[in-house]
Amino acid sequence: MATPVDPDFRARLAALNDKFAATVPATLAKIRTALDACLAAGEQPSQDALHQLHEALHGVAGSAGTFGFAVFGQESRRVEQMVRAVLATGNGWAPVPQEVEKLLAWAARDAKAETFE
Repeated sequence: MATPVDPDFRARLAALNDKFAATVPATLAKIRTALDACLAAGEQPSQDALHQLHEALHGVAGSAGTFGFAVFGQESRRVEQMVRAVLATGNGWAPVPQEVEKLLAWAARDAKAETFE
């Protein structure tokens, strides 16, 4: 059996996973704040508010899977793409808040869960 080049790799990866896990509550709060800013605008959020929501979701979508939060990353990417479409077209906002709320509620229960319910 081959010897890993860096025997401490798994320990360091586990530490990074734990560090990411510790940031999840703040990340959820950032997404919540961005969603609230979008909702405060009424029927159609401002481009700036949408951009903030997109950025918050994009950060999770890009990194969560690396740290063992695959479904959290996938679902964040799905909702991020919805927000991106609204940014691009100005249409399709109506279902987004409910999807963000579902993501937040699910992640608050267990962001590392292997299924999204």
